[in-house]
Amino acid sequence: MDANEPEVERRDDVMASNRLQVDSSSGAPAVPLVIGAKESAPAPPTEVVFELLDLNVYYGETLAVRGVNLKIHKNVITAMIGPSGCGKSTIVRTLNRMNDSVSGFRVSGEVNYHGHSIYASGVDPVEVRRRIGMVFQRPNPFPKSIYDNIAWAPRILGLKRDLDARVEQALRGAALWDEVKDRLRSSALGLSGGQQQRLCIARAIAIEPEVLLLDEPASALDPISTASIEDLMQDLKQTYTIVIVTHNMQQAARVAERTAFFSLDDAGDGKRAGVLVEYDETATLFTRPADERTRGYVTGRFG
Repeated sequence: MDANEPEVERRDDVMASNRLQVDSSSGAPAVPLVIGAKESAPAPPTEVVFELLDLNVYYGETLAVRGVNLKIHKNVITAMIGPSGCGKSTIVRTLNRMNDSVSGFRVSGEVNYHGHSIYASGVDPVEVRRRIGMVFQRPNPFPKSIYDNIAWAPRILGLKRDLDARVEQALRGAALWDEVKDRLRSSALGLSGGQQQRLCIARAIAIEPEVLLLDEPASALDPISTASIEDLMQDLKQTYTIVIVTHNMQQAARVAERTAFFSLDDAGDGKRAGVLVEYDETATLFTRPADERTRGYVTGRFG
């Protein structure tokens, strides 16, 4: 989560690679970024899942994020990068109304999901979160068995038919089944950090969402567990649309087809607000950025 954003209760409502160098016309040293071979040829556009139009996000009278226009496409991994406090986590939480419980939170502009505003009157935020799942920065398994962690949301939503099969399918989808199939009734708190995060992903996909929002899902994990999560994302994107917030530019370069760079800009009265600076194919944004602010960030001159 970004450092300057309000603390929100963490809950789940429900590479073979080519090395490319980032050039800097100012003479700053190039920064090596590992970008997967899939980035060599941009994929054709797919169906638009989210469209943000002139989106402004406020906490009380404070403008947190200003004027965001963005399209997120189906079965594509989209990364959001930028310095702390620029609104990345605010935006990703806005996509499934996770910020609704934050005092003073409000939006202007539009957040459209398949052409329908998720903030329109009468839209049920619980249903929004069922379709648009979220996994948080730190693994947060319930103090229950592995089985009950996965079965909890389906039970609440009345999806009790073939529950055993649903639990197995979710664990397989999160590449965890083979590691836990013989101890499903054991406490989830006994899993390693990487396993717990994959459990949280399994818990999210157990109710069959269309979208997975990942807010820095590997920031608290060791390199081996991080690689497992990144590999898993490549498998999951065949079924789900994925949006990931990350401070790790190399991670964005490794996993994402498209990347949005956010930064801070003057909002008046000596205050600053997050803005979307640039949004493009990942390889293009890291190697041929159109905005000098993007170039400065990806070459390490600020951030």
